[in-house]
Amino acid sequence: MNIFQSLFGGETADLKSIIEKGAFLVDVRTPAEFAGGSVPGAVNIPLDTIGSQLAKFKGKENIVVFCRSGNRSGQAKSILMQNGFTNVINGGTVDDVIRFVH
Repeated sequence: MNIFQSLFGGETADLKSIIEKGAFLVDVRTPAEFAGGSVPGAVNIPLDTIGSQLAKFKGKENIVVFCRSGNRSGQAKSILMQNGFTNVINGGTVDDVIRFVH
């Protein structure tokens, strides 16, 4: 677990099983960062647009947000939770999430 996961709520113990069950994987980095490579199957919803794109999260059983360091994904998790989403996990970094995707 990296320092940002410790500070911003990374839940790596559950991450593997949640990803294996088909979680909604959301890369909250910028479109340019996302274009440089991301987790297979992930969608790009940049942190600064989360609040205006809440409809994309509705009906998802589990949501995993991630970024470069875990900081922005921690912020994204907070925004989603403030808007009533209780099934959000801060996956931390792209590398933390990609190791569980097959």
